[in-house]
Amino acid sequence: MAEFVRVEVAGQTATIRLDRPKMNALNRQAQHEIAEAARAVDADPGVHAVVLYGGERVFAAGVDVKEMVTMSYADMALHSRTLQDCFTAVARIGKPVIAAVTGYALGGGCELALCADFRVAGESAKLGQPEIQLGIIPGAGGTQRLPRLVGPARAKDLIYSGRHVPAAEALVMGLVDRVVPDAEVYTAALEWAATFAGGPTVAYRAAKQAIDQGLESDLDTGLEIERLQFSGLFATEDARTGMTAFAEKSKPSFSGR
Repeated sequence: MAEFVRVEVAGQTATIRLDRPKMNALNRQAQHEIAEAARAVDADPGVHAVVLYGGERVFAAGVDVKEMVTMSYADMALHSRTLQDCFTAVARIGKPVIAAVTGYALGGGCELALCADFRVAGESAKLGQPEIQLGIIPGAGGTQRLPRLVGPARAKDLIYSGRHVPAAEALVMGLVDRVVPDAEVYTAALEWAATFAGGPTVAYRAAKQAIDQGLESDLDTGLEIERLQFSGLFATEDARTGMTAFAEKSKPSFSGR
């Protein structure tokens, strides 16, 4: 049984719930439990969408600094790969993933939110990469995922300054996708996730892989990735169901196959 991370499934939506009082500091155990939870929901055919949630008070304040303060270069050279792999497991969930951000999402907490496809933030939420204030830089994907999301200049501003970005500004720069009242964050994320229920899950996975892998490639390579994913879907039952329903002007019932 995981101690700090649990998976709660309701209908076709799974919530990966962080629960390490008081601020959801992401120690090594929590990092491993996040990865395990990510792999579990990815493999569950009954789950069509995923919500990342840290509770009503805080999303995650970051990686546990108390664990890092005594680590040497040799220690971190080994652990940093594990750290990145744990977060990458979330980014590779082949289903729509929505981060429900309350309170603080700082450092590793912000980097975890960046692994989601979408971010819903409460009005008083604050996001940021304050590692520079510790004399280090983001190490769980922040220097790579953040500029891909908001552009290099804005990413450098946030990483160089270490400042905490309020939700309204985060919305303008594209760091979050929706801002709602604090009390409605989790509900809003669940409602968004519910829009994917009953959808063509194989196509969702193909679309996510094509987009994410294409972003790492030149245009010609990206187009080839898209072509292969697109063509491959013609071997699925869902594609036949969807196109037949369109031709017959009926509503498709997808099977996920």
